[in-house]
Amino acid sequence: MPASPVPPDPAVRGKRGFLKGLLGLSAAATIIPIHAEATGLNGQPPRRPGMAGKRYGMVVDLRKCIGCQACTVSCSLENLPPIGQFRTTVLQYEVTPDAGGPSAMVMLPRLCNHCDNPPCVPVCPVQATFQREDGIVLVDNERCVGCAYCVQACPYDARFINHDTQTADKCTFCEHRLEAGLLPACVESCVGGARVIGDMNDPDSAISTLLAEHKADIKVLKPDMKTDPHVYYIGLPDAFVHQVDGQAGVRLAGGH
Repeated sequence: MPASPVPPDPAVRGKRGFLKGLLGLSAAATIIPIHAEATGLNGQPPRRPGMAGKRYGMVVDLRKCIGCQACTVSCSLENLPPIGQFRTTVLQYEVTPDAGGPSAMVMLPRLCNHCDNPPCVPVCPVQATFQREDGIVLVDNERCVGCAYCVQACPYDARFINHDTQTADKCTFCEHRLEAGLLPACVESCVGGARVIGDMNDPDSAISTLLAEHKADIKVLKPDMKTDPHVYYIGLPDAFVHQVDGQAGVRLAGGH
């Protein structure tokens, strides 16, 4: 009668499993499709369909923001990012005048800027990050491999790797609500009415009217990056225009 097979030593079995895992990872890495479709404006890939004829943007009026974080909470309830990760938040900054004098605390809402020239889109090796014709920048989580190239490319620190899905995550302007005729969660919950979103292609929309009325006071973050951001601020101190970064609770601006 033939001898019974001897089970492999656990150490050998562990090594084989480890090598098998490595081979699997290597094989998976070799089949990631790398597409070179950057043929649009400024090297951007062609935009995908969205809400036809619209171009969404948001105005944040810092004169009305009280830092209550209602936007942060409502966004978390609507989109369910992991605990400790946020698609939008309101950061506190301590502004110290260069000429001296007392410091002041400024509340600054932060979110994806849905740029017209988004640097996060062309760096994605699998085209998981894309922009729609209505300007909204989204992430296809079924394609995203979690490489974080887009996270590094974003100059506004508006992206993160979701701890649960291990894919890129960020503000989407709540496009699912916009498509249903609703406001984004952060806009709907803002107690001071500091956030206004709308179609910038419509001259009669609330956002177009607001931008026209406050044209001289409208600012964006990091204009030198030439991303053409579509989140606009009213009452933004000059200290923030080029120097804002990071997501810590309190940061200094103006005197550093």
